[in-house]
Amino acid sequence: MQTLTRGQDSYQVPQIDINFGVGERLQLTYEIPYVLQSSAGAGSASGWSNALTGAKWRFLDQGEDGWQASVFPQVQTGAPASAQRAGIALSGPRWLLPLEVARRIGPIDVAAEVGYFPARHAVSERFMGLVLGRALSKRLELDAEIYDDRMSGGMSGNPRHETTLDAGGRLTMNEHLVALFMAGRGLRGASDGQTEFIGYFGIQILIH
Repeated sequence: MQTLTRGQDSYQVPQIDINFGVGERLQLTYEIPYVLQSSAGAGSASGWSNALTGAKWRFLDQGEDGWQASVFPQVQTGAPASAQRAGIALSGPRWLLPLEVARRIGPIDVAAEVGYFPARHAVSERFMGLVLGRALSKRLELDAEIYDDRMSGGMSGNPRHETTLDAGGRLTMNEHLVALFMAGRGLRGASDGQTEFIGYFGIQILIH
């Protein structure tokens, strides 16, 4: 994942995301990125950032053409003090409490997400997103997403608010490999800290 803002470039190379299904409605997950970051006037830094561990429970499932809803509680672990000082990680731990709702409307898949990081000793953050997707074939799906994120606290104490718009998709290469891709940009101007470009490319490995 590549994120470019005015005065700072950040790359997650790699971003490791491991998921394991338990039954038909529960998924266990673990995610951690290795961050490469360069800032104007501050040099570069690299290292492992915060990890996320959680469990996604789909408590409502009305089939492919009905409503689906899930909760995805996660905990974001802390990171070494050196990574926090370098600006590639946040203090922790933080709890993440998201709710996801999805439904197919005609040929379009619609999904919405809202979530919150409650503030205790770390950064407070709330986010929401809306995704519209359509399968063009059995192998190719295209999606568009608008995402809004508000963060307050942290080392600077200054609130941050950004909105991004992106488009991407999934390309099934075979029964075990899926290519994931996305590109987008910020919608709130080019002031310091606002996203000028965000991009993602990944390979999903399915183990049956």
